[in-house]
Amino acid sequence: MQLLLLFLATFLAAFLASAPPGLLNVNAAKMSVEKGKANGIIFGLGVAVMVMLQTYLAVRIAKYLSRNSEVIGWLMQVAIVVFGVLAVFFFLKARRANVEQIQFQPGKRRSSFSKGLFLAAINLLTVPYYSGLNSLFHRQGFMNYKVMDEVVFILAAGLGTFLVMYLYAFYFNKMERKTNRFSKNSNYILSGLMLVLLTITLVRIYYH
Repeated sequence: MQLLLLFLATFLAAFLASAPPGLLNVNAAKMSVEKGKANGIIFGLGVAVMVMLQTYLAVRIAKYLSRNSEVIGWLMQVAIVVFGVLAVFFFLKARRANVEQIQFQPGKRRSSFSKGLFLAAINLLTVPYYSGLNSLFHRQGFMNYKVMDEVVFILAAGLGTFLVMYLYAFYFNKMERKTNRFSKNSNYILSGLMLVLLTITLVRIYYH
């Protein structure tokens, strides 16, 4: 019963954290629209695998992070630089897309998987998020740092994230009439989201 509660709580937390439009799920939709649903799903699988690796790291350092606030502060400072660079990158890419005709092209599944791994890896908020969640569950009594607890926690985080990526890839793949418009505008959306994340990170650092 304890493992079931842990799985359901972690799965729901991962799903809710990944559901709002963001860097990863919008890219899953964009990949699905431009290169086909299969590539969008493979991209989501890459994201889920990286999230599980990050969750494993989060479990290992949860206690350390709770006792050393300067580590979280350092991660937030790095996140500011990353989000700023990505905001400029996606904005410039969107500007170029306005004068280019976007065509449906079959993509390599290996490159889709690698892109999912990379974009998930640069999401520096994942480790603090799952570290905090892990600490909360431990205080509530259904995360006991046993091997099976950790396995369930990591798998649930990956599965919850993958479900969101799959839904984004599947849903946008059905919007064939709006494919070109979405492809052109998605980079502007991503640039704006990077600015929002940068602002949120700055606010968190200030109040921290």
